[in-house]
Amino acid sequence: MLTVGKRFPKFKLKATVSNDISTAFTEVTDTSHPGKWLVVFFWPKDFTFVCPTEIAEFGKLTPDFADRDAQVLGASVDSEFVHLAWRQNKEELKELPFPMLADIKRELSQELGILDEVEGVSQRATYIVDPEGIIRFVMITDLSVGRNVKEVLRVLDALQTDELCPCNWQKGEDVITVAA
Repeated sequence: MLTVGKRFPKFKLKATVSNDISTAFTEVTDTSHPGKWLVVFFWPKDFTFVCPTEIAEFGKLTPDFADRDAQVLGASVDSEFVHLAWRQNKEELKELPFPMLADIKRELSQELGILDEVEGVSQRATYIVDPEGIIRFVMITDLSVGRNVKEVLRVLDALQTDELCPCNWQKGEDVITVAA
């Protein structure tokens, strides 16, 4: 599995960005958002139960990520057409403000090392990638356990301080100062 300090892989994937079939699809690459932090999260499958709760929460907090110069990208091994159908049929996903990447060939999941060997789907993984393309945070939970999106935002805040941040640190709190 690729982890902290490694370069996030190059990718070029189809993405679903709206519910209108005439504008629903675009291509997203690792260079589509230059100078931005990336928050890339994977879910196992569309039309499931835990996944939409996380996706909707990332959607709600997307403006907070944008305020921090970060682009949210969601991904699964489902096709862009399945993403579109899910967005159109699941109320909390209809107005998602971020692209849903279709890793249908499983190449990105495979390169990251997050393809579940038993189920053949992406594990529930989250990456924070700095503007230089370096992975700064990785979290993977069991397929049955949803992640805490506010914790991802908190970690992004901590990483962007470029300082030592203590346990449970929150934006605006003091960082650790080491005496010289």
